[in-house]
Amino acid sequence: MAKNTKRKKIGPAFLWMLFFILIIWGIEIINFLLDHQLCILGIFPRRTENLTGILLSPFLHYGFAHVIMNSIPLIILGSMVVMRGQRVFISATIVIIILGGLAVWIFGRSAYHVGASGLIFGYFGFIIGAAWYERSFLSLIAAVVAIGLYGSTLHTGLIPLNSYISWEGHLFGLIAGIIASRFLRST
Repeated sequence: MAKNTKRKKIGPAFLWMLFFILIIWGIEIINFLLDHQLCILGIFPRRTENLTGILLSPFLHYGFAHVIMNSIPLIILGSMVVMRGQRVFISATIVIIILGGLAVWIFGRSAYHVGASGLIFGYFGFIIGAAWYERSFLSLIAAVVAIGLYGSTLHTGLIPLNSYISWEGHLFGLIAGIIASRFLRST
């Protein structure tokens, strides 16, 4: 009986993330056709007219390569979060987008910040934070899997190596994910 419950969770989790990815791809196709003019709707720090960018930036990308690089980790890490429940997933996603985006808006360098990578780092932080705060067997296994899959590559995104990469979005997404895991932990 427990195995069936687990299978029911994995399927919907993947479908939720697949739907989310399809939305991002649809927006990128429209953005591509508009010569990426929608990117001005992203986060531009300390400009009040770009406050809406906090909510829009995870859905905007600078090209198909950018979307491709974000799609697989978003599906995998996001599915790991969705498996904790739809309410947890939606709450964590909202906290990561708003808290991480607001921190970029306040502290980020003057440039447009767009892309779902802040959300990816947020999901990673959520998974690691859940393992720390809950210390349950399943949360620890999830953290080991997340670190095994992405730990060696995600840490480079926190270092300001390239001017076109929003390391601020990565850092603040990670922190927002850890904070979300603290408040949404299982008791």
